[in-house]
Amino acid sequence: FFWDVKGVLLLDFLERNHTITGQHYSDQLEEQLHPSIRSKRRGLLSKGVVLQHDNARAHTANVTSSTITKLGWEVLAHPPYSPDLAPSDYHLFGPLKDHLGGIKFDTDEDVKNAVQKWLHTMPETFFLQVFEHFQCGGKSALKSRVTMLKNRVSGICELRSVFFI
Repeated sequence: FFWDVKGVLLLDFLERNHTITGQHYSDQLEEQLHPSIRSKRRGLLSKGVVLQHDNARAHTANVTSSTITKLGWEVLAHPPYSPDLAPSDYHLFGPLKDHLGGIKFDTDEDVKNAVQKWLHTMPETFFLQVFEHFQCGGKSALKSRVTMLKNRVSGICELRSVFFI
């Protein structure tokens, strides 16, 4: 699931009993995210992409690093040993969990449809607020990452393209 200040760029559900490997993630970046950015955010590829993801093995694998370099993208560093600090975890998935809470789903497809519907009904301002909350240091534990982000990206108006997962 990749998003930016304007909303969802790519939503991809992993099949049951499959694992995200470095090769899978790398292919996803090159074959799905790159074309999605090209079609949904015209002109941003030429301005530069800054990808923010955690330190999961698939995200730090050599094949992933090579693909990111090949695409000409940058990675906003994630502090080691802090897997719970991704903006998606506390500001995006919380409201989604609240929305889906108490609903009984009969199939995986029902869950996928409910998640897609919720994400696509969220106004653009919702995603902008997530970014602003992250950028302004909404969580004290994020201060070092906020500082890095401010140093790397000079304000939201000049934001190149920061994509979160």
